Formats: sequence, structure tokens, C-alpha cells
Amino acid sequence: MDKPGTPPGGNELGDFLRARRAALDPRRIGLLDDGRLRRVPGLRREELAQLAHVSIDYVVRLEQGRTRRVSRPVLDALADALQLAPDERAYLFTVADVTQAGIARQPAKQCVDPQLQQLLDGMHDIPAMVLSRRMDVLAWNRGAAALLTDFAALPAPERNLIRLTFLDDAYRSLYADWPRAARECVAVLRMEAGRNPNDRALTDLVAELTVRDPDFRAWWASHQVRGPRQLTKTYRHPVIGTVTLDVQQFGVDTQPDQQLVAYTAPPGSPSQEALRFLLQWAAQPGDHAMNQRRRY
Repeated sequence: MDKPGTPPGGNELGDFLRARRAALDPRRIGLLDDGRLRRVPGLRREELAQLAHVSIDYVVRLEQGRTRRVSRPVLDALADALQLAPDERAYLFTVADVTQAGIARQPAKQCVDPQLQQLLDGMHDIPAMVLSRRMDVLAWNRGAAALLTDFAALPAPERNLIRLTFLDDAYRSLYADWPRAARECVAVLRMEAGRNPNDRALTDLVAELTVRDPDFRAWWASHQVRGPRQLTKTYRHPVIGTVTLDVQQFGVDTQPDQQLVAYTAPPGSPSQEALRFLLQWAAQPGDHAMNQRRRY
């Protein structure tokens, strides 16, 4: 497990290989039980070495961070031996490239173009927001505030969906299946940590969550990773009850480190009717809607 305050990319390649090796059931890949006691679950180092056609010493050096020279064919062989899913394979290549990187650069401060904010404000029927790669909420519209939380009432450092998911009780209670949603958050953050190991804000976020939440600490140590994909989430909302929404994610061409996220419901569904009611309710003048949102 990464220690609090330690950069996520300290030995990300070795940590990831160990975690995926421990998670792979030997029976799943047809390895016969040789009668020897397994001190840890999953593949032994010598079994991974055999499957990937590399030496045991090489696997040891990779896992211990004593070598950072990994060719693409070897990475492919390791990915095949560990039966990595597409997101996991991409992550393996990402962190291997990171270990060979030269100059470390901090990500630039994120700013949302005025035209993009104008687009959000014009999406009256769709809750939407702009996120950074580490899930900071950079901009939002009235619908997103009504659905999730009043982001304007939060200090800027607290406007992060992963932080809210783990540390804000009201936000956490919105999820019908919080463990599933929270694990997805960790997997997304782990993927981003591999891409940007020198992001100090990301490192600080991981350190804070590792110290303050045992679930985050355990799931972070599992090294599960996930990239963007089509999502469906079910919320238990204090105004409209239970709704199931599709989460649409779009890249922002002018700002590659940003994505626009929109929440929609299938046409004619009860969730669409509930969402329409919420957006109409949130558009009412006066303090009624805003005061309710601040209780989330």
C-alpha cells in the first residue's frame, strides 16, 4: 500500500504487478496444485516468470523497483500472463512509461473556458458539470447542483467527487450502492495516478483519503484500475426518491485534461419524469431550492 504522502508513482509498476499476481487464481489459468503451501494467494513469482517467459530474478527486480527497463514485448507477455483486462493493460503500459520518464512536470492549473460554462448554463434539461482528470468539479450548472450538491457552498478544495464520495455523509447517502460507486472512484483515481505521478494535488488527495477512510485505504491497495466508460448510477435523492441515470462523459478538445459529464435518463422512464420534476423545482425563484440543496 502506498504510504500517506508518498507519490502514487513511487514504484507503481512493481506494486501493480504484485497486486495483479496476488489477485489471479492459479486454477483459472490451468496451473496444477503441486502440493506446496502457498504463503500468499495468487501466482507465485516463478509461475509468473514461467508464463511470461522471463527470469524469476527479472520479476523480482521489477516488483522491487530495482529495474526500470521494460520492453514492450515483455510488458505484453506480463499482461498476457496476468490476464489483464483492457484498462489494466493500458495502465501497465502507462506506469511502465512513467518509470522511464525524464522531466517531471506538475499539471497546469485547470480553468474552464467561458464558452464551456455558457454551454453548461444552457443545458436546462440536463444536469452537467466539467471535471478534471482527478475528479475536481471545475464548473457545473443548476441541474448538477440540484441533483448532487450545492458546489458553490463548498470551499474550492472540497469540490472533488472522490473526496465527497468518501468524506461527505450527505453526498455518500445519495448512492443506492455506495460500495460499488466508491470502488469505481478509486479505480479511476488509481488510473490517473499512474498517468500523472507528479501531480501534488492528487498525491495530497490520496494521502488524506488513505488516512481518513479505511475502505479507501483497502481499495487503493488492491490496485484496481478503470478508464472512462459508459456508466449507469442509481441515486436515492431527498426530493425525487430513487432515480437511475446514465452518466455521459465527453472529452473537451480545447482542454485535454477536462471532461464534460452529463446525467440523462431513458426517454419515457420514471427516472426521466423524476429528473424533469427536480429541474423544474430547482428553477423556482427564492431560497427554497437553494436551502434544500445545501442540506445534501
